[in-house]
Amino acid sequence: MSAQINKAMILAAGRGTRMRSLTDECPKPLIKVSGRTLIDRVADKIAACGIKECVVNVCYLGELIKTNLKRRTDMHFIFSQEETALETGGGVKKALPLLGDRPFFVLNADPLWTEKTPVLARMAQAFEEEKADILLLLWPMERTFGHTGKGDYYIENGRPRRKKPQEETAPFVYAGAQILNPRIFDDTPQGKFSLNLLYDRAEKAGRLAAVIGEGEWYHVGTPEALAAAEDRLKDRPDGG
Repeated sequence: MSAQINKAMILAAGRGTRMRSLTDECPKPLIKVSGRTLIDRVADKIAACGIKECVVNVCYLGELIKTNLKRRTDMHFIFSQEETALETGGGVKKALPLLGDRPFFVLNADPLWTEKTPVLARMAQAFEEEKADILLLLWPMERTFGHTGKGDYYIENGRPRRKKPQEETAPFVYAGAQILNPRIFDDTPQGKFSLNLLYDRAEKAGRLAAVIGEGEWYHVGTPEALAAAEDRLKDRPDGG
């Protein structure tokens, strides 16, 4: 049975150091592609699913992010302030009291993708609490742009498997969106830690699932990747 997802979180506390001088006075989530900020593009995807409440963690230049999102009227935003960025796992764990005890979306503040069928709706439909604790959005490497890595996951027997150190490449990249069951944070570290810890635990337990993206995915991690995304999306201001 598919889960009803009513809340989401956007991870927006990072510094974005690879963007170099572009983030000296502007947090990375507020960088614009074709006239619209990265974080607004992500929030658009969340709002399109009918979600009305979204938690956003902030740290670096967080007040600017708050001011930007408070202009929106389609969702209620709640902010989780971090004095020092807690990484992905630590950031979500700190925000758990704001997210409740039901599964929720977590999205990075910067992924862009094109779609015909809304990806987040597909993820919500595919997430089955009886069978998985985490569902990841994965994207085929051949349809990614601006990504310089070697891939993150294989799909084997219908389940994602992380690339092993001895494997040079993998066919799918983690695309910056997921559904998490809050119970996975039981017995997790205090302070900073990566969500990769929980992905690996879920994989080992046979409770990691995935949905594969259908369009194009853009990793806007450097000024060069930003320019490339601008060029490819210049005729698609909605990003897909």
